[in-house]
Amino acid sequence: MTENTPDGPADVVPDDHGVAAEGSPAPDPAADELAFDVDDLPGGALAALEAVLMVADEPIPAVRLASVLALPTSRVEALLAELAAEYRGADGGRVRGFELRLAGAGWRIYSAPTYADVVGRFVLEGQTARLTQAALETLAVIAYRQPVTRGQVSGVRGVNVDGVVRTLTARGLVTEVGADPSTGALLYETTGYFLERMGLASLDEMPPLAPYLPDIDTLEGVDTASGETR
Repeated sequence: MTENTPDGPADVVPDDHGVAAEGSPAPDPAADELAFDVDDLPGGALAALEAVLMVADEPIPAVRLASVLALPTSRVEALLAELAAEYRGADGGRVRGFELRLAGAGWRIYSAPTYADVVGRFVLEGQTARLTQAALETLAVIAYRQPVTRGQVSGVRGVNVDGVVRTLTARGLVTEVGADPSTGALLYETTGYFLERMGLASLDEMPPLAPYLPDIDTLEGVDTASGETR
């Protein structure tokens, strides 16, 4: 929208409702949310991208990474290619034990196939190690109250169980089975491997411990409080 001035038509200044001036580019929500420029961080945008990828537990699309870093998608794609080449030892660099791969529609860091035997030995050794008391208690709550969220298990045990649940998941004893419809928090159940390790044919054969655990319905709101989401 314009208005006439002595010098001719001019763009109307945005009003208090945040309507952009005619001809102005739409604001970038990601840029508004990030309070700093990733290029100003030590190591710049490349290191910031690497930091995000290191904590990703599933392939992340380039467009989502661009949103998080408040950068153009085309630049993030170029940075991803640069990181992947660096990990492969391009230009005489050191070959890494991990690699950055495009899997499906997203990017994620994986251990390099060359070292599969070494990694497999480590994983198998971890499977045979005995569970800690904290892990056993967490496993019991999941087994008797499944499907259950991490926040609900934390509510029963009185401590944060995020790390313990990751350990149980890595050992194949529990698995994600969707999300709670009201909070979006991930739900966990025991696996067939759990029954095998316990020598049970079904969950019905477990000792009657459930009546001594608090009802999950009484723990409403714990997922919101703990910030657990999908």
